[in-house]
Amino acid sequence: MKLGMMGTNFVSDWLAEAAKAVPDVEVHAVYSRKQKTGEAFAGKHCISHVYTDYEEFLNSDIDAVYIATPTYVHYPQAMEAMRHKKHVLCEKIMAVNEREAAEMFACAKENQVVLLEAMRPDFDPALDLVKEYLPKIGKLRRVTMEYCQYSSRYDRFREGEVLNAFNPELSNAAIMDIGVYCIHTLVRLLGMPKDVKAFSTKLYNGFEGNGIVLMQYGDLTAEAVYSKITESVNKSIFVGEEGSILIGKISMPDSVEIIYRDGKKEVLPYVPAENNMVYEVQEFARLVRENHVEHPYKKYSLDTLRVTDEARRQNGIVFQADSVL
Repeated sequence: MKLGMMGTNFVSDWLAEAAKAVPDVEVHAVYSRKQKTGEAFAGKHCISHVYTDYEEFLNSDIDAVYIATPTYVHYPQAMEAMRHKKHVLCEKIMAVNEREAAEMFACAKENQVVLLEAMRPDFDPALDLVKEYLPKIGKLRRVTMEYCQYSSRYDRFREGEVLNAFNPELSNAAIMDIGVYCIHTLVRLLGMPKDVKAFSTKLYNGFEGNGIVLMQYGDLTAEAVYSKITESVNKSIFVGEEGSILIGKISMPDSVEIIYRDGKKEVLPYVPAENNMVYEVQEFARLVRENHVEHPYKKYSLDTLRVTDEARRQNGIVFQADSVL
């Protein structure tokens, strides 16, 4: 599979490196608005073709496109790629809202191409391990997914410089960038909640800096705790009546262990990958190879956006795309 890259930031660097470990995937081309930027990225990753015209890029001999551009342009870029019969691996969060994502999946079905959200925890073996060992901690009563990462751009924001990462006009918010990992993992493992309550902290320019989304599942309460303006020291935790499962760093798990009610600990047999994006590239390649257009990950992406839409509604986080009929 010849893969074309859209976006030349550090996330694209990680994906390009991960793709090198997947034998049936070749990063064949890169698209950038600036020739110099595209050439620099291509040189770093030994990519043979550079494009600055999106139409030419899509008309080339690539089979699929990886989109790692700002969230607000995921929808138009993915739609155009799929209309050109290209499979799409779209960086999280897939779309601004559920409506956009639903239209994207409809376009994928119409053109018989694979559309997959590049949500790293979805494909990491750590989640399968958690599911396997959940019965050992008894009746599940509470789940807390926590991901708080002090942004490398926040110091400049505090000094008065608003970079794209803190610009709400670009459909940015902590829930879209960081919280989505927590919410997606919860709906993946637990399904859609019966009720959602959300709370946010906004910065001086209206950007959501951190927040909590409470998700009720009958006799189980789950919470997504996220931030771009603080650093967390806590692990995510599944609390059962007989013990708890702790998972370190939900976006790129580094450990999984059980602490039983009597204090005994059990470290689960998990070896983290140096770059866990390799798992999403492998799965994307498999789905494309098998022409698995209607895959189960579609539901997780749509459910996640349904929750984030409601959380944003409750906290008055409105983006331009929300007003499109």
